[in-house]
Amino acid sequence: WEQRKLGEVAAFSKGAGYTKADIAECGDPLFLYGRLYTAYETAVKAVDTFAEAKPCSVFSTGKEVVTPSSGEEAEGIAVASAILSPGIILGGGLNIILPTAKIDQVFLALSISYGAQHDDLARRAQGKSVVHLYSSDLSQSFIRYPAIEEQRAIGAFFSDLDDLITLHQR
Repeated sequence: WEQRKLGEVAAFSKGAGYTKADIAECGDPLFLYGRLYTAYETAVKAVDTFAEAKPCSVFSTGKEVVTPSSGEEAEGIAVASAILSPGIILGGGLNIILPTAKIDQVFLALSISYGAQHDDLARRAQGKSVVHLYSSDLSQSFIRYPAIEEQRAIGAFFSDLDDLITLHQR
């Protein structure tokens, strides 16, 4: 396994301009940061919220990982989801991570949400009643990762497990 600062193996940006008030019955698919706290999805293939595109809209390419940029507690803010489908609007309040080809996005989402990186990011969260996690915090966190094939196998295992749990809940 290698260990690197996330900033060495990923680029960062922010979601833009959408809140719950923008949700519509139809339009472009929309991912809001609150979904990270309600849906608990490691890998997002589709969403059930929509909005009209704006000039400032940020659309997924299907290779991103998103984390909230603010939350109520440090432990809760260090969560992530991999966005696997292109064309989803990434709303405000999201940090967007675009990993290089060395890092599988599902593996990265798992590392942020459950691995040693989770604890590191929780320590880096800033604030009291509302905590914030900035791209600079993410870039300085360390990720440990195996070869890309093993990352994909780990990500697929947990994605399949999530799908099985969802199926049984239905």
